[in-house]
Amino acid sequence: MVPATIKRTSLSAILLLAAALPAHAHVGIGTTSSFTSGFMHPLSGLDHMTVMIAVGLWAALNGGKAIVDWPLAFVGVMLAGGTLGMLQVPVAFVEPGILASVVALGLLVALAVDLPVSAGVAVIGLFALFYGHAHGTEVSENAGGLGYMAGFAAATALLHAAGLAAGLGLGIRFPGLARAAGGACAAVGAGLAFGVL
Repeated sequence: MVPATIKRTSLSAILLLAAALPAHAHVGIGTTSSFTSGFMHPLSGLDHMTVMIAVGLWAALNGGKAIVDWPLAFVGVMLAGGTLGMLQVPVAFVEPGILASVVALGLLVALAVDLPVSAGVAVIGLFALFYGHAHGTEVSENAGGLGYMAGFAAATALLHAAGLAAGLGLGIRFPGLARAAGGACAAVGAGLAFGVL
């Protein structure tokens, strides 16, 4: 068992490092005017897939209300962030926040950090705001843009469900496997931060 002090110190150091790096976790994407393109986008990048699955894994490892509340918080706040982006309301540190989310959520799973549900909602909501805003700024300001965001939300929810299924199916019997997946997520984030991936 890793002492809580080491967990907090490691997480703080990684978040500060990720926030200071100039790398962009999110890159411009093709068409942003249909449900299908919105649905396909989260399935097309390591940052999206790892974070969305990590939310489900972390919720499964924490159990209880987190199983429902954390994925719903991500999707809901992501849509709110998308609305802010579509309205061109500025949000600071969007790209570093997306990059930090990959590392941080991976570490939260890898270290099996047990937070109260409300604290987990706050952490997940912050990262979801960055994802939503980044995509909201790219979508068309019409019905096609709304379709894109709906597709994006649907794929996000499915990736959360995949993480939940893996966490509940394997994580309970083999918690080391779920934690190793969190470590892999953090490694992806480090790879993105240093331009390796």
